[in-house]
Amino acid sequence: MTQSPCVISIVIPAYNELERLPAYLQHVRTHCQAAFGGDYEVVVVDDGSTDGLGDFLDRTAEGWDELSVVRHETNQGKGAAVRTGILSGRGELLLFADADGATPVGEETKLRHAIERGADVAIGSRVGEGAAVERSWIRAVQSWVFRRVVQRSLPMPIADTQCGFKMFRRDVGRQLFSACDEDGYLFDLFVLRLALRLGYKVEEVPVAWHDVAGSRLRPVRDPMAMWRGLRQLEVRVDQAMRSLEAVGSAGRR
Repeated sequence: MTQSPCVISIVIPAYNELERLPAYLQHVRTHCQAAFGGDYEVVVVDDGSTDGLGDFLDRTAEGWDELSVVRHETNQGKGAAVRTGILSGRGELLLFADADGATPVGEETKLRHAIERGADVAIGSRVGEGAAVERSWIRAVQSWVFRRVVQRSLPMPIADTQCGFKMFRRDVGRQLFSACDEDGYLFDLFVLRLALRLGYKVEEVPVAWHDVAGSRLRPVRDPMAMWRGLRQLEVRVDQAMRSLEAVGSAGRR
């Protein structure tokens, strides 16, 4: 049975987030009820959690009709979890937000206004005038170094590619994530680079963001893996473009 669309789907990828997600979910529920009434959905993708998160989500969903839970039997990575949520979302707008709540959910109004102004993709940015950011010095250094590496490695005219708060028009989000085969942290770059290659309008929107304790980002190993992956990312985007073109050609026959 096909479910009817709603205004917005908020997709939250979660792996062992029992300590941080409950508080954020409460903020999401309060905001969405005020902003959208019942015309929204929250999709939490439990990416193989082993900390009891699944039981918490089951209990919470019993009293919250707008909450749905999708499960991966094993941990597949953040990119895979976001892809699953985006492709299962029924909203006309598709927003993914990190489970730690580093960006307050109320900031979605800024991204929504950007979409209303004509953007196809609106991304939260922690860089530039208007961004209100609180973070540790080590996270600040990591972010700065990674931005510099991205700028030198890819034709990417976007200052902050990694903020976990991005909104898509439904058709655009589904196309991009259907073509994205990146399961790890590079999925943001893959999707944004593909969006630019396809000619979509991507708007950066300054947002509030604060560092939240409990991050599993490893200061050395994760950035090193991402930097190595950058060398192959444009090749993979080329492959995705060819696949999309092939599908389009087949559809026109």
